[in-house]
Amino acid sequence: MAEQPLAGHGPQPPSKIVAVHVSYRSRAMERGGLPSWPSYFLKPPSTLAAGGDPVRRPPRCELLAFEGEVALVIGARATRVPAAQAWDHVRWVTAANDFGVYDLRYADKGSNVRSKGIDGFTPLGPDLIDARTVDPENIRLRAWLNGELCQDAVSGHDLLFSFADIVADISRLTTLEPGDVILTGTPTGSTVVRPGDVVEVEVTAGGQSSGRLRSPIAEADYPLTPPGAMPHADDAQREAAYGTRAAPGPGDCPADLLAAVTAVATATLAAQLRKRGYNCVTLDRLHTTRPAAKMAGFARTLRYVPFREDLFAEHGGGMNAQKRAVEQLRRGEVLVIEARGDATAGTVGDILALRAQVKGAAGIVTDGAIRDSAALRELAIPVYHAATHPAALGRRHVPWETNTAIACAGVTVQPGDIVAGDADGVIVVPAHLAAEVALEAAEQERQERFICEQVAKGEPIDGLYPIGRRWQPAYLAWLAGKGGNGHEVP
Repeated sequence: MAEQPLAGHGPQPPSKIVAVHVSYRSRAMERGGLPSWPSYFLKPPSTLAAGGDPVRRPPRCELLAFEGEVALVIGARATRVPAAQAWDHVRWVTAANDFGVYDLRYADKGSNVRSKGIDGFTPLGPDLIDARTVDPENIRLRAWLNGELCQDAVSGHDLLFSFADIVADISRLTTLEPGDVILTGTPTGSTVVRPGDVVEVEVTAGGQSSGRLRSPIAEADYPLTPPGAMPHADDAQREAAYGTRAAPGPGDCPADLLAAVTAVATATLAAQLRKRGYNCVTLDRLHTTRPAAKMAGFARTLRYVPFREDLFAEHGGGMNAQKRAVEQLRRGEVLVIEARGDATAGTVGDILALRAQVKGAAGIVTDGAIRDSAALRELAIPVYHAATHPAALGRRHVPWETNTAIACAGVTVQPGDIVAGDADGVIVVPAHLAAEVALEAAEQERQERFICEQVAKGEPIDGLYPIGRRWQPAYLAWLAGKGGNGHEVP
């Protein structure tokens, strides 16, 4: 390589590079369910490269893919550190590119030794950002392929697991030494690259930048022969390698998808889902602390089991599943709690709800009771609940597990489902349907605004509700006068 990555900036060479398999939200993941915890693989230090070093595609391989990532560089030894102190052990933040060849992934069974352990496959840099000066919830990652922006994510909004959680999790069993590097996963947008392409990655935080990490792609100049696994590509590997590089569509960005769902009423969402055969997606008999507020977010789930003395003694104290679920919440998520419809003990109170609000959660939904109801009504975060009750959790419930499929208010909720709420109630929108449902719901509400205007003028509803052929020209003219979105053009 041309130079030692980050030369002259202070960190000693890493004893190991720990990489997260999956940590950013994607629509494909939401269809299959969100992971409950991160999983990892190791990359050898020999994979390190500097900005400007060519990344060489191995012989006989066609599926070399880039993955722009935020790299954390450890500054203080970390062994079994709690999440609350984990960020203190991170000294620097910088840009990374976790290259891999899908042609060899089949032979690794998840270890990625062949596919990602190739010399020069972990460019880092070019500059370091002092982790002590930035908010770990507001670190932005961007990547460009031949000058075109293809990855763009912010840690506090798009990550499934916080950087602190990742450091704490790894350090439970593996000591992190100064200089060790953690690659924190890649957002959607990575894809296949070919010789002649150039990939750039930049991390920004607190007004600082890592600079653009530039990686030109070249052909390898060495042979690749047996013994050992040889490259093999099939349609499944090609689909995985090329990812989501098609033109963006509705819902490709999680924030845009949530905004589209929030813009329409739960009643409209229910009508659209019913048209698609979904009749068991409304969470019934729940009340809200904020009737005027609208809520939409990705579900993060928590399950309680019935109280039993020995189980509560083992699972109810310390950093139990309830507290872990709150601490794992990411911006734009809704905590959904299964309490078996038992309203005779509180399932969440003011302190944990406040913590969820501070972490940027969109709401809390429980089919059990809430405590501290007056204080909860003063918070900005909406909390949907079946009842109020003064008793604590341990009277009826044992906090048991997080991020599994649960039954809340009679509805199955999977991690990653979209949960929407307003004054009418709460509804679950399967993530794979959310984009099309939100689009059609918006059109339905435009039509209903037009219908309401005509009814207010005295028109009968026959042929108007729903809009029939006779009213179609008038509706299209009305829509054009509103700028195509049903609102007055200024």
